[in-house]
Amino acid sequence: GIAQWNMARLAECLLPLLDEDADKAVELANGVLAEFATDFPKRWLSGMREKLGLSTADDADEQLVQDLLALMQRNEVDFTLTFRRLCDAADGSPEAFRGMFTDLDGADEWLTRWRQRAWRESATESDRAKAMRAVNPARIPRNHRIEELIAAAVEDGDLGPFHAMLKSIQRPYEDLPEFAVYAQAPMGHERVFRTFCGT
Repeated sequence: GIAQWNMARLAECLLPLLDEDADKAVELANGVLAEFATDFPKRWLSGMREKLGLSTADDADEQLVQDLLALMQRNEVDFTLTFRRLCDAADGSPEAFRGMFTDLDGADEWLTRWRQRAWRESATESDRAKAMRAVNPARIPRNHRIEELIAAAVEDGDLGPFHAMLKSIQRPYEDLPEFAVYAQAPMGHERVFRTFCGT
């Protein structure tokens, strides 16, 4: 919904560029917005299937995804790390994934359903894990790290943290021990609740 709203605001700004006739410009913009509204859910689910290592479509996939997202929210686990650790579960090592959740029964129940769904496909565990690691990054530029590097640059003129983070995200899908700090979710006191578009 918020993506649709943002697209509509962008379209309003672009109307004069779409057509000199205001009515025609609105018609063109509305056509694209209508396509977005129907196309986005399909593409979102397709992307989530990739994150789960699923290469075929099943009617129950959306519920499987929604149940994982709800479990993650209830347990307050990190989005990026959850999917990255699910890659290990795909490779037969679910401990790190399970360890993220306080509700172990819920995590185990979801893992069982996910495995049953994944086993209906032809990919081997190893191939599935490899495919998942190609779409689930080990590291992302996290807000708390961005805030640290901005502070270092602005307050101390130190660009070292910026260059270190930049180096860490050049190969975000590889598990590189020297960049492990950039994979960590923020601690409670490190959480950033206000960001700026320019960041």
